[in-house]
Amino acid sequence: MKDISPQLQNQIAQFQQIQQQLQSVSSQKFQMEAQLKELERTLEELTATPEDSDIYQSVGSLLIKVQDKGKIKTELEDSKETLEVRIKALERQEKTLREKFQNLQESINKALGNIDQAD
Repeated sequence: MKDISPQLQNQIAQFQQIQQQLQSVSSQKFQMEAQLKELERTLEELTATPEDSDIYQSVGSLLIKVQDKGKIKTELEDSKETLEVRIKALERQEKTLREKFQNLQESINKALGNIDQAD
């Protein structure tokens, strides 16, 4: 087998870098989706809770009684919306990285196939 050209070595390095970026983005997306599900469950419980019930919010290692249920609901809905936007951005980034990953993989496989045929 002949030596791998500098161009092919560069493509392989890019491939590995994109693979790492893709893993990172996928992990971030997974974590944010878990946070979103937790927020959605919290909002469901908050909505189902009677108006005269005591509601507590975790602040650090303390639980603080919430005075205004509507305010906390608005804050949670804002957080949910922010997470949804971030998840969509990560999905777009993930899609772009997957396309680059597949293109580089095809290019590398083709180049390696040509090297094998040259032997």
